[in-house]
Amino acid sequence: MTEAFRAEIEARAGNRCEYCRSPGYIGTHRFSVENIVPRAHGGSAEAENLALACQGCNNFKYVKTAAPDPESREEVPVFHPRRDRWNEHFVWSADLLEVVGVTPVGRATVAALPLNRDEVRRFRRVLIPEGEHPPKF
Repeated sequence: MTEAFRAEIEARAGNRCEYCRSPGYIGTHRFSVENIVPRAHGGSAEAENLALACQGCNNFKYVKTAAPDPESREEVPVFHPRRDRWNEHFVWSADLLEVVGVTPVGRATVAALPLNRDEVRRFRRVLIPEGEHPPKF
């Protein structure tokens, strides 16, 4: 992947993880450009199948394309950053520290990736007074 192509992916994502919405410009590790549909499942390396992901989300997602909705226990697709709109599947908790899934896709993604892992919650807590969280879409 060229640096120019990577820069396009980062710019499209606003340099934020497209799953947990953490900012890449403050993180300690460069975010990954991940295949939304993994190559193991027939995904391509074209821009429409690529998403910017923090290391935690990337590691938890791995080759997942579906996960159980904690409410219904039905297998549903994991959030797809090119097809789905973040604000349709997730909202922020009242204290802004947690992503809350409001649809089966949202709930399954929050659980499968876990979008509210302790280190991300601590990161959000630090970013709020700085005006860096929640992100503006």
